[in-house]
Amino acid sequence: MSSTPHDPFYSSPFGPFYRRHTPYMVQPEYRIYEMNKRLQSRTEDSDNLWWDAFATEFFEDDATLTLSFCLEDGPKRYTIGRTLIPRYFSTVFEGGVTDLYYILKHSKESYHNSSITVDCDQCAMVTQHGKPMFTKVCTEGRLILEFTFDDLMRIKTWHFTIRQYRELVPRSILAMHAQDPQVLDQLSKNITRMGLTNFTLNYLRLCVILEPMQELMSRHKTYNLSPRDCLKTCLFQKWQRMVAPPAEPTRQPTTKRRKRKNSTSSTSNSGAGNTANSTGSKKKTPTANLSLSSQGLGAIPNCSLNPGRDGDLCHSTAVTPSGQFKEKH
Repeated sequence: MSSTPHDPFYSSPFGPFYRRHTPYMVQPEYRIYEMNKRLQSRTEDSDNLWWDAFATEFFEDDATLTLSFCLEDGPKRYTIGRTLIPRYFSTVFEGGVTDLYYILKHSKESYHNSSITVDCDQCAMVTQHGKPMFTKVCTEGRLILEFTFDDLMRIKTWHFTIRQYRELVPRSILAMHAQDPQVLDQLSKNITRMGLTNFTLNYLRLCVILEPMQELMSRHKTYNLSPRDCLKTCLFQKWQRMVAPPAEPTRQPTTKRRKRKNSTSSTSNSGAGNTANSTGSKKKTPTANLSLSSQGLGAIPNCSLNPGRDGDLCHSTAVTPSGQFKEKH
């Protein structure tokens, strides 16, 4: 039965660039199944554009891939960014691998606001090697994936911790070379280290140098600077961040409001009320001089219960540069 465009695993005959992403309201494990199908569709002619399209389909723009394992000289941990992920998968096939797929058993899913985490303690990375000899390698470990909770459901973080691996050689090959001690000795030797080929291990070691240089490469591509100028600029900015004091939270100045003292006593005579207001204003001369003397002429609004000339309840008192008060209605 041929696949149709309505099939969620449908692959356009025009290539991954013309493939339309469909909404994924399914379990995240199906994304790993789709990734396995995409890896199986790889050909010997697949170039860097094909691998970039592969990484764009299954990994976020800020995704990271981490591998943890233990070699003869101690534990290793490599973390690469999104720009180096396509090359990582291509190096697996450059090391003699003809097939690559992942098997997840008894995985646990946890849903968050914007992401889905898949924790599989029994994950197996299976690689089929065609050279130097026909061998099937099963690399077992723990795989922790974080998917974005959206329509594309792409991988944001990939962390594979390798515990053990097994290299399986068919009995038919052993029977063919049963009388040849040299071939049997060659078949008894491992062709991988913790399930990884030498091509992949060398690339991971190279990524330790390439990953910090991503900022230099990006600056060179954006500003068209020479490598030396890019290095100087990056080092200067890093030095500025190191010597800059930590930013302190801005505090808003607290202003204390003083309570106004009521005028002595209000009289029925408006002239007496104005005299009382002038007397109260003279008592506040020091405060007015401190706050308004530097500004030349200021005005302090002063509300009174007695109406002014136009019937307004509020009038203002002006301060002259000499410090004297002058009422303004």
